[in-house]
Amino acid sequence: MPTLDRRERARAERGALIVRTARELAEADGWDAVTTRRLAEAVEYSQPVLYSHFTNMQAIVTAVALEGIAELTVELRSAREADGLRGLAEAYLGYAEAHPAVYAAIFTRRTDLVFGSAESPEILKATFGELRAAVEPYADGDAETRTEVFWSALHGQATLNQDRRLRPAQRSDRIAQLVRLVTA
Repeated sequence: MPTLDRRERARAERGALIVRTARELAEADGWDAVTTRRLAEAVEYSQPVLYSHFTNMQAIVTAVALEGIAELTVELRSAREADGLRGLAEAYLGYAEAHPAVYAAIFTRRTDLVFGSAESPEILKATFGELRAAVEPYADGDAETRTEVFWSALHGQATLNQDRRLRPAQRSDRIAQLVRLVTA
């Protein structure tokens, strides 16, 4: 059995290396630059080894997204507990700015993730739960919908900020306006 455990550990370590390297390449050069050939060269394994861990590039992006959403959830919880709705909004936008490729993997690139259903992975439900916990005190009945509106407004700001479509100097004012709209 020890040989099997060692093999399983080695396989898990290879999978983690592939995900970590894909993430690093995407953050450095964008997702379009992350190909299986380039990724295989970077991890020093053949492309068939990559495919023995992940069925395709979409599966690798999904793995990066799941890793990122777990990080985002921790940041949102900490910010919400410390600074409420405004803190959560700041943390969300801060994560999107600090990790644009991971944010894209989570919310804009094609993945195998299903949001908003009973089949959604628990980590997605936990992330939405953090958003909802911040919004719920201000909801007048339908906390789910108000949370979705808040989240979509944050996502809009995150993507527009990333594409430099919004005035950077107004970032704080936009957050304040959004918080006022939700809490009104």
